[in-house]
This record gives sequence, structure tokens and C-alpha cells, in this order.
Amino acid sequence: MRPIKALLSWSSGKDCAWALHQLRKQSEIEVVGLLTSFSQNSGAVAMHGTSRELVKAQADALNLPLWEVELPWPCTNMEYEKLMGGAFAKAIESGITHLAFGDLFLEDVRNYRIKTLEGTGLTPLFPIWCEEKGTKSLASEMIDAGFGTRIICIDPKQLDRKFLGREFDHQLLKDLPSGVDPCGENGEFHTFCHSGPIFKTPIVLHNAGIEERDGFCFMNVEIAKE
Repeated sequence: MRPIKALLSWSSGKDCAWALHQLRKQSEIEVVGLLTSFSQNSGAVAMHGTSRELVKAQADALNLPLWEVELPWPCTNMEYEKLMGGAFAKAIESGITHLAFGDLFLEDVRNYRIKTLEGTGLTPLFPIWCEEKGTKSLASEMIDAGFGTRIICIDPKQLDRKFLGREFDHQLLKDLPSGVDPCGENGEFHTFCHSGPIFKTPIVLHNAGIEERDGFCFMNVEIAKE
């Protein structure tokens, strides 16, 4: 029996990387590409602020093609759904039947994903869906599995700026305030995954300065020159 073909919604962070790790353990599913939306204004992934260059480096290290969707800024829900619908139609034409997401426990986000895919021919997958109470153990599991990720965006209303640019490791988990979700699932922080068992080679980074925009703080990271 041939495995089903799936795209993975890719934001560049630890959760989607962990989702890919879990999906690759399932012989009945073949992830055939990463689906990423970029802002035409910045050329970066929304919220994470990850540059196109870095996402392409991830796709290369993961040996997967990158499916790019260009979004205007600002982008209404109607425009977003129309542009993503074009990508969904292309996926169906390519024999892809499923779209996987790295969501953990936010029911409203999950329901929105399901609704967005209704009538497209694509079936949603949530390979790492868990209870909110399980994110601490999940975060530790990601670290123990050898995934290297760096905090590249924080919401300063929820988390101190001092965490920006830090590696997502066991010490960081100990240092996080008690009210912050260990996986940042409430938008406290976002990460960039640069290494791990699913990568052919690690992406060596250096922090290139802090930028504040739209109420968030970003650590601009770049690929380190040899």
C-alpha cells in the first residue's frame, strides 16, 4: 500500500520540526514538502520573522521542497484564504491528500485549520496534538531528542526581553516564569529550529541584533559565515 502524501505547514519553529519528526516515523505517511507563507512586505515568515534564506536553508537540510505562498501586508482573512486556496489546489493536482500542522492544544486554531480545509480535498493532520498540561514534558522530550532551537521572537507583554536569542534547552525551561507555557503555545515566544535528527546538517547561526516592531521583539539571526 502506497503511503499517503502530505504537506507540512512550516513556520520554521520547533513545533513543526517536531511534527515532521513524528510523521517520518509513520510509514503510511510521506511528507513531500513544506508549505510556508511569506509576507511580501518583509520577505519573512509572519510572527516568527524568519527570513526566506533561513527557511530555504531548513528545507535544504531536511531534503524537502519548499512550497512558498506570498501574502500581501496587511492581509485580510479573505485574501489569505484565497491565496492559500491556490496552494491547496496545486497540492491536490500533485496527488497530495493531507496537510499536517504542528499545533499543540489551541482548539480555536485547530478548528480554524479544519474549517479552512473544508471542500479543498485536503485532510488535516495534527500529529503532535496534546493536552495543555502535557507541554512541559513535550518540551523536554524535544530537547532530549536532540533538537536545537533558538528563541527569535517574544511578546514582551508576556515574557522578558532577556529570553530573546537564547537556546531552547533544559536551563531555559527552568528559567521560564510559571505563567509561561513551556512551548510558548500562547504566543509568548517563537523559535527557529536549526538542528536535530531530521536535519542532514545543522544550520549554524549567529545573533545579528534585536528589532522591535508591531509590539513584538525579534532577534535577527543569520547563517554564520565560515
